[in-house]
Amino acid sequence: MRIAVTGGSGKLGRGVVAVLREAGHDVFNLDRAPAPGGPARGPGFVEIDLSDYGQVADALSGVEEVFDSLDAVVHLAAIPAPGLASNVATFQNNMAVGYNVFEACRKAGIRRIVHASSETVLGLPFDVPPPYLPVDEEYPAVPNSTYSLVKHLEEQLATQLCRWDPELSVTGLRFSNVMDGTEYPGFPAFDADPQLRRWNLWGYIDVRDAGQAVLKALETRGPGYEAFIIAATDTVMSRSSAELAAEVFPGVPVTKQLDEHETLLSIDKAKRMLGYAPQFSWRDHV
Repeated sequence: MRIAVTGGSGKLGRGVVAVLREAGHDVFNLDRAPAPGGPARGPGFVEIDLSDYGQVADALSGVEEVFDSLDAVVHLAAIPAPGLASNVATFQNNMAVGYNVFEACRKAGIRRIVHASSETVLGLPFDVPPPYLPVDEEYPAVPNSTYSLVKHLEEQLATQLCRWDPELSVTGLRFSNVMDGTEYPGFPAFDADPQLRRWNLWGYIDVRDAGQAVLKALETRGPGYEAFIIAATDTVMSRSSAELAAEVFPGVPVTKQLDEHETLLSIDKAKRMLGYAPQFSWRDHV
């Protein structure tokens, strides 16, 4: 496939671009600036302001000497977390960029889209305990920040666009905290206090497995909208998941027998529907 990745210069984007290219796809990075440490302008990079709908619509319809059409778009570009910009700036940028990409895809006849949603829609930072553990996609979104609110609204927007256009396939990947190998040596320090990472149920996702999830979604999903939690198979902790749940979230029902370090961000739906199979753990690096 010919695939455009918005935000391909970021940490998540670089991992996704690498996985897609390794799988044999032609991948084009649409971003404000090239990836750090790479060439100032390399093949497949298109400089773009994604908040400008005209630029987005034009680029997704073809860029001279780069591509003349696209089979799919992976939308990752955004202010990537709460607290990095004002609430208004976060909302105005991320909501407009999401709409611009989705609508430009429809106008260009691109029927396969994968977008980065977020674990934050599950109720992070869980100041109010989750309804049950492990959390999954079955209960309504609980956005607790402007960043998370936009992710929820993007999911709703994509759902309605798929209703308007029955041939459209949009997949939302609710990524956990994206990590690469350079960050794993710091993980054992989390054991000192289970409260340090309670905010996302001690979850994470290796950037290479995040790329695998995108690849699986592109290759397997049919028409319509679906959202999936994407996390590693384990937690960031050395303590057992059952012990953590009992200590930090007493009284919250645990709906299954947990393996020793099993993630409390359920990836069962992604495994079942996408064939998602995480390969990487911080435990292999420390």
